[in-house]
Formats: sequence, structure tokens, C-alpha cells
Amino acid sequence: MLKNIEDKILSGKRLTACDALRLFESDDLFTIGRLADSVARKKNGKKAYFIKNRHINPTNICINRCRFCAFSRSQGQEGAFELTIKDIIRKLKDQNSKLKTAISEVHIVGGLHPGWPFEFYREMISTIKKEFPRLHIKAFTAVEIDYLSKIAELDLYSTIVALKADGLGSMPGGGAEIFAPEIREQLCPEKISGDRWLEVIEVAHKAGLKTNATMLYGHIEDYRHRIDHLMKLRKLQDKTGGFQAFIPLAYHPRNTEMQGRYTSGIEDLKTIAISRLVLDNVDHIKAYWIMLGEKISQLALRFGADDIDGTIIEEKITHSAGGLTSEQMTVDQLVNLISKTGRVPVERDSFYKSIKVYS
Repeated sequence: MLKNIEDKILSGKRLTACDALRLFESDDLFTIGRLADSVARKKNGKKAYFIKNRHINPTNICINRCRFCAFSRSQGQEGAFELTIKDIIRKLKDQNSKLKTAISEVHIVGGLHPGWPFEFYREMISTIKKEFPRLHIKAFTAVEIDYLSKIAELDLYSTIVALKADGLGSMPGGGAEIFAPEIREQLCPEKISGDRWLEVIEVAHKAGLKTNATMLYGHIEDYRHRIDHLMKLRKLQDKTGGFQAFIPLAYHPRNTEMQGRYTSGIEDLKTIAISRLVLDNVDHIKAYWIMLGEKISQLALRFGADDIDGTIIEEKITHSAGGLTSEQMTVDQLVNLISKTGRVPVERDSFYKSIKVYS
């Protein structure tokens, strides 16, 4: 049933939206996985990457209250928090004792705080860079950058250039959710549109920042919406080449307005595999172990993924929505997890340069 698509993939031809729909509708999971694995190995061999990183969420206070989000709070609401810059520096200093080794990247995302000026964010980045000059700062989703440009009264490019001058090294891929307007209107009507997300990321790429890209799946979208999302990412990547990795994010329903169900392991593996097959111009597909769990993440490394993220240390967003995994992993745990899949664990930096290969 998938012979024509298999011939296309093996000959290096690009898949169409119709091809992607056939893959999503197919029950032949093992063929889909085998094809995705072959593409991943052509790009990255037997390597499977991880990074020594730490997540920090400066605040969960947010002017947007997306229906799928269990993390955000309104100012004054029970559970709301906001970190000072001293708090953030203290967390970064304390991480050494938790991880027993220095991290190479800090991942910073948070709510759109109604009271913080643009200068606070600039000081946050510049202070981190001053205290930890060798630490790579990956921070601010496209949604946050759009908000920062508004409160700074600057255009997107000037906003990004200012943050880059302060020490911003790259951007994560969050906030993409699903681009289709009819779905986005139900998920997050207050959030920027899918087109605006793509616009912000294009400007970031033009300003010299590499970014990731995400897709939130398993809520109210259907296969057509996932495919539309992937095709728009592929089109932008053709134009800018600025995406480093794509991360499919499985929806977690607990404590959200939408509720719903958790995704199945089959759905997770199929989505990762098809993402690998469609996004032929993106080098890396990430199996985010925080959302997928350790065992599905291991399987994903044989279904087209080549990265499982990293040590994390403190993750709040997924766990607010019922995440069942730990909030951190040690290097030894990551190496062991990858090794048992038959892949070669590789500690990487923020730009996928190898730091250490574990044989």
C-alpha cells in the first residue's frame, strides 16, 4: 500500500501533503518507522544526541490564558510566581550540585508578564551572560518575542538584535501549537496567529538566530491540520534554513480547560516518523522524553528521531498538565537510555556539534 511512497523516499524525492495523509491513515506502523529510521540514519548515522541543559521559567503569570495550558496563572491567582534575576542566577549556580557537572545551555521560556518592562528581559539575559560567559542562552518563544517587541515599541528585528547583543544565542520552538486558524481559535484565541509565529521566526533567522520548531498534537486537530503545519515549516525552512530541530509535542490534558485524553504510544511514534519523512530539510527530530516518557523516547530513536533533549533539571510546563516523567535525568541515565536502543550517545552543544561521543 505504501510502495509508491517508499520508492519516493528511497530515491530522495519530496513527499506531498497527499503522501503524508496516506502515511497518517496507514496502519503499517513498522514500514513507516523503517522508512523514517533510514532517513534519520542517512542524516546522522547511528548518533543520538543529548545536551546538558537546564530549564528555567521566570514566571507563569501570563496575559494569555490558553485553554490547553495548565501552567499559566493570572497575577494574584493562587500558584502564580515570578522570579527575580537573583533567583534565576541562584538556580543556575545551584544546578551544579544537582547535575554534578556544568551545563552548557539554559532554556528560558515563561508567561507574558503584564508588569515586566523590556529592560527586565534584557537585564536577565545580560546578567546570565556576565555570570556564565560560556553558557549558551536559548530563550523566548516567538510568542514572547512578539510581546517583547510590543512592550519595547520596537520592530521584531530590532527587538531580536537587542536581545542578541545582550547574549541571546538561539530560540526554542514553542508557541507554534497548530497553525490552522480554525484550530488555533479554539486552543489559544489570545495567542498570536500561526502566520505571525512564522513571521517572527523568519525575522529571527534573518537576524542570525537559529531556532527550533514545535507542533502540539493530540487535542482537537486532525491529520490534515498536522500536515498543514509540517508543510508550512518545511516551506519556511526552504527559505531560511534556520530551523535546527523539530519537536512534536504530545498534548497533556490534566488541569487544562480542554481536558481530553493522553496520546497513545502508537500515535506518538507515527507522528515522529512522519515528521522525519516530511521535513526532509530539517536535520534533527527530537523525541522530548519529558512528554513521551523514557520508553517511548527509546522507541522513537528507531522511528526517525535522533535527539532526546537533555538533563532538563527542572520542568514545570508539562508537569503542570499531568506529566508523569521525572523532571530531570543525569548524564549516565541519558547515556544508558540511548545505548540500549543500539544508537551511539553523543553529548552535543546547542548547535549540534559533538562534545563527547560515548562508545
